[in-house]
Amino acid sequence: MTRERFRKMIWEHYRKAGRHAMPWRKTRDPYAILVSEVMLQQTQAGRVEGFYGKFLARFPDFPSLAAASPKDVLDAWQGLGYNRRALALKKIAETVVRDFGGALPRDRAALLALPGIGKGTSGSLMAFAFNRPEVFIETNVRRVFIHFFFPKAEQVTDGEIERYIKRTMDAERPREWYWALMDYGAAMPRALNANLKSAQYRKQSPFKGSDRELRGKLIRYLLQKKRSTRTAIPSLIGVLGAPEPRVRTVVAGLVREGFLIRKGDTISII
Repeated sequence: MTRERFRKMIWEHYRKAGRHAMPWRKTRDPYAILVSEVMLQQTQAGRVEGFYGKFLARFPDFPSLAAASPKDVLDAWQGLGYNRRALALKKIAETVVRDFGGALPRDRAALLALPGIGKGTSGSLMAFAFNRPEVFIETNVRRVFIHFFFPKAEQVTDGEIERYIKRTMDAERPREWYWALMDYGAAMPRALNANLKSAQYRKQSPFKGSDRELRGKLIRYLLQKKRSTRTAIPSLIGVLGAPEPRVRTVVAGLVREGFLIRKGDTISII
């Protein structure tokens, strides 16, 4: 497929069926775009839409998020899952306020140095917050390029895909070009899930009964306690419905990651 034909097809789909109503596409505020990009990590767009506006209303800018308590940030995040993203976002805000005068850096290397920001998110921020033609890959972009440029291949690497992203990039409108690519990929029938041929593909383990589910239940329980988050570990056994060794293992992990403070056998939200 030629570059010109590919671009025409993607742009035509975007004009007819683009997801233009997404709230994070209506702003050019780098802070608001950062919040959306972190929320969209491992979470579907439809689910994020229900939390995005409420989070911004509570923490409208870097200074307000940096000054907030971890407990308040985690409370605002409940329902999105992967709670470590909430703490990473707060740490980013603290770093931006302290080291960059409250403005998200426009340099990709500086973005990569921020907590919880990897190659993909740094590239998406360069494109969406600053309209720079940087290369990045997310699941829908990957699906589109494998489908059209690697129809018979197996174990396609992101490095191979990146070469085609560079060749087809609309450098004059990178922000909208990536939106168009993502919308095309999201609209593709699930039966055509080309991502199964990606070398990056990993089947996600079930959430039900996992330590991830147990971690979420524990954080949620502590946040919902009205008087105090301080709780004795043995008292959690019945609440969480898990054996004591497993509860203690999960608690130890949350302490290491900065979610909880432990004093003896008592824990509390940081």
